[in-house]
Amino acid sequence: MYITHPPTHLPSGNHQFVLYGYESYIVFMLVTLFFCLFCLLFQQYPGMNQLSSSLGGLSLQSSPQPESLRPVDLTQERNILPTTPVWAPVPNLNVDLKKLNCSPDSFRCTLTNIPQTQALLNKAKLPLGLLLHPFRDLTQLPVITSNTIVRCRSCRTYINPFVSFIDQRRWKCNLCYRVNDVPEEFMYNPLTRSYGEPHKRPEVQNSTVEFIASSDYMLRPPQPAVYLFVLDVSHNAVEAGYLTILCQSLLENLDKLPGDSRTRIGFMTFDSTIHFYNLQEGLSQPQMLIVSDIDDVFLPTPDSLLVNLYESKELIKDLLNALPSMFTNTRETHSALGPALQAAFKLMSPTGGRVSVFQTQLPSLGAGLLQSREDPNQRSSTKVVQHLGPATDFYKKLALDCSGQQTAVDLFLLSSQYSDLASLACVSKYSAGCIYYYPSFHYTHNPSQAEKLQKDLKRYLTRKIGFEAVMRIRCTKGLSMHTFHGNFFVRSTDLLSLANINPDAGFAVQLSIEENLTDTSLVCFQTALLYTSSKGERRIRVHTLCLPVVSSLADVYAGVDVQAAICLLANMAVDRSISSSLSDARDALVNAVVDSLSAYGSTVSNLQHSALVAPSSLKLFPLYVLALLKQKAFRTGTSTRLDDRVYAMCQIKCQPLVHLMKMIHPNLYRIDRLTDEGAIHVNDRVVPQPPLQKLSAEKLTREGAFLMDCGSVFYIWIGKSCDNNFIEDVLGYPNFASIPQKMVSGFYSFKFLYVCLDESPAKTEFFQHLIEDRTEAAFSYYEFLLHIQQQICK
Repeated sequence: MYITHPPTHLPSGNHQFVLYGYESYIVFMLVTLFFCLFCLLFQQYPGMNQLSSSLGGLSLQSSPQPESLRPVDLTQERNILPTTPVWAPVPNLNVDLKKLNCSPDSFRCTLTNIPQTQALLNKAKLPLGLLLHPFRDLTQLPVITSNTIVRCRSCRTYINPFVSFIDQRRWKCNLCYRVNDVPEEFMYNPLTRSYGEPHKRPEVQNSTVEFIASSDYMLRPPQPAVYLFVLDVSHNAVEAGYLTILCQSLLENLDKLPGDSRTRIGFMTFDSTIHFYNLQEGLSQPQMLIVSDIDDVFLPTPDSLLVNLYESKELIKDLLNALPSMFTNTRETHSALGPALQAAFKLMSPTGGRVSVFQTQLPSLGAGLLQSREDPNQRSSTKVVQHLGPATDFYKKLALDCSGQQTAVDLFLLSSQYSDLASLACVSKYSAGCIYYYPSFHYTHNPSQAEKLQKDLKRYLTRKIGFEAVMRIRCTKGLSMHTFHGNFFVRSTDLLSLANINPDAGFAVQLSIEENLTDTSLVCFQTALLYTSSKGERRIRVHTLCLPVVSSLADVYAGVDVQAAICLLANMAVDRSISSSLSDARDALVNAVVDSLSAYGSTVSNLQHSALVAPSSLKLFPLYVLALLKQKAFRTGTSTRLDDRVYAMCQIKCQPLVHLMKMIHPNLYRIDRLTDEGAIHVNDRVVPQPPLQKLSAEKLTREGAFLMDCGSVFYIWIGKSCDNNFIEDVLGYPNFASIPQKMVSGFYSFKFLYVCLDESPAKTEFFQHLIEDRTEAAFSYYEFLLHIQQQICK
């Protein structure tokens, strides 16, 4: 029996908005559009004809020289950035395969033409790897319930659109080439109610599918959704005021927590001691139980600390209403985070689930205590940046223990001072958790951070979640995987252990070519994510990607996906920064540009020695690398707090490509002179499509207003002489002088809008994203090109 589940939507909620008038509506539509429209329009990977019309005639069909190979003289072609968003290149497959291929929003490769040999890959000097977003929110997902999940008997690949049917009774695996029998049940297609057409089954017509798994895919009965909140209540935490926001968010979203009638929830607080809360049904009020022996932590009443959400809902609400004021007069300044986490591990071990930890300072007592390692005088150093790795292995070991018991730890760090995120982050990295960071957090002194926490919590508490998950990536015989990037524990060479999986998590993996691919014209990659849904169903989400194999260097360059390449290199650079040094990582990024452009130059005839030439497919490569070098994770010579730098590195390692690219190279648009040219229609409304502007102050005008999309935040920059009608219509103020110096608004779901005024101190944050401009510590884009050219000519 086959079923298709209804769309999975983001939580709706009230979208607060402070802009006014018709122009404000247009700006609102623009911002929300840039956030979600294109992923909705292209959720299903479009066929070639559809894509060509959508992208203005882009075509990779065979021609004397594809556009992607057009030589571009980078030093002469100064306006290199296209005026429209950069789309993933379409693999050069036949039309039928193109229609069936996996959406690049879920699965992307740095090269859409796979080199036939490792020698050819080495010659191209390009990175080979995959970028995955396996659990993203989908509006359409074929969900299959069947007694038989058809897989290759040899390599265990799931049947997919790229297998070949030798006849009605046999199919050939597209990864290991074994010939398998077609099971009798698979001969019948309930959708068409026909028999004898296995090639028309949904599993073979869709490259992304989800199976309802049988008991064969379970080591134990599916676990319930279990949520434990571990809260810092030291003086520092109480002063910061996060408890009010958290408790209010929980009260508002208790009924929206993913789960079913079995959902369980618990709470712990800690300072120099650990406080548990008995919420057992039947009590008249919550009971606090204090454990002061942090050197030998124990659970005072193991059976009443994680309770059924629905049976104990009134007690839970009572606790959430009381918590913000319970510790108001505390003088406890210490933080026993390590012992609190040890207690959380003991509490969660029988079931597994999600631990949400809120921390505001350096842990100062018990196991896992940390000392300050940051020297503020070194924040602007152009040389050595120290302490990017952990000071202790305590948090990594604890994370691995948690992972073994199907428990993930999510960290919310709300700090007013250095808190050694490099050490604390390990508890989330290795348990498949998430990391949220709010520097200088204070609910009244820093209202923008308080509002950001509120918006983040709304998404965090209500987004879908998978429990006790594993993810396996398979690839065609001859290819192999050797390094994974993301938050997980590597259980074996191709198996990742994910105690939790969420729709905002991205992963990357590096590939090598172990055996020549001379006997095949296509290769395939398949990722299978086995997880337990919040409703207690065991499910398997499968994505399959097909790419052509090529034998010429020109074809390798023609198929470069430059955004996937830069995201993979960013992940590799984070690892290099920690294992070697930040300067080594920066050198490696520059060398990636030098080596690839030098290798390409050697293939081009009649090339002037002085020219810096790239194929069109790589024309943005130097710009993106420069943007990466100016990112908080890798920049030098600019004051950067150590925790800020480490958080940026954490983000690089776990963000899906679409978010990571905007973090590296934001999109900038002028919005005060919108026209209908190139506009698109959305729900019977005309939405303007302003051209992309290059990230340079030369594009800003005193008369203009500009919108910058950085992924998680938006900025609107308002020029001093901007038209008063625009200011009044959009911001609700009569003129430039009346706009508040600091203006921020929650905008769309969990995104933020910051208004930056010309000549105001707040514009610094906006200007640091203008990566084409020179700074005291870094090249302009043109200077960077000259530097690359100089290195190539050495």
